[in-house]
Amino acid sequence: MGRSYFHLHLISDATGETLISVARAAAAQYQGISAIEHVYPLVRSEIQLDRVIDELESAPGLVLYTLVEPALAERLEKACNELGCPYLSVLDPVLMLFQSYLGTASTHRPGAQHVLNADYFKRIDALNYTLLHDDGQMTHELEQADVVLVGVSRTSKTPTSIYLANRGIKTANIPLVPHIPFPSEVEKLKKPLVVGLVATPERIVQIRQNRLLALNAETDSPYVDKDRVTEEIAFSRKLCARHHWPVIDVTRRSIEETAAAIIDLHRSRQMAMLAE
Repeated sequence: MGRSYFHLHLISDATGETLISVARAAAAQYQGISAIEHVYPLVRSEIQLDRVIDELESAPGLVLYTLVEPALAERLEKACNELGCPYLSVLDPVLMLFQSYLGTASTHRPGAQHVLNADYFKRIDALNYTLLHDDGQMTHELEQADVVLVGVSRTSKTPTSIYLANRGIKTANIPLVPHIPFPSEVEKLKKPLVVGLVATPERIVQIRQNRLLALNAETDSPYVDKDRVTEEIAFSRKLCARHHWPVIDVTRRSIEETAAAIIDLHRSRQMAMLAE
């Protein structure tokens, strides 16, 4: 049975990131059906909305939008009704809940979540730190980190670090490489949360082989030898156990799921330290 497709129109007066995340989370629940995404960011004028409506006419489908300007939202809904396109204002139910609880209406500010506030600059600072302390660099500054990730090659340390940095968490990562001494600085850390990342030997070998193939490198090497990889992972687990560092198995986890688990560990550790 072939895969079926539908048109999904995502219309936002900001970057569209909220819509894309919500839409993809929902679409992922339907196997065998794929969305053809039409993304329209920064729609803030009648002329821009005209172009969107033209697209809807040529490719009708499901419409999700975040337009806080009432006139634009009303016009879009009218066009959707005329074209027979189901539509939903994704933020409306959330805003109504906030209003019922807070007892006050929201202000209409497109892209308000992207304001250049202290939290924004905290994320930028975290990202700068993380990029400078990737793959075992500048270990003398590790005490400044919030989180330090430790693991063998191909356990998703770098992408997880960057994801955490985008959440404002300064993250460094240290590779465990056979026959290369583990940095003593890591074992002396007091402030950062150190987390070990592991995976099954089969998964690590598969990823490493794909990596070598992409680089047109020799695939018959100790780097992809299953027994060697098993030893690396065993060493990683023993190191973490010795220092009582939490370990996360990333074999079947996405980057987002791994990061969520680390954020939870980091939050719990912060609360415990405050309670002392």
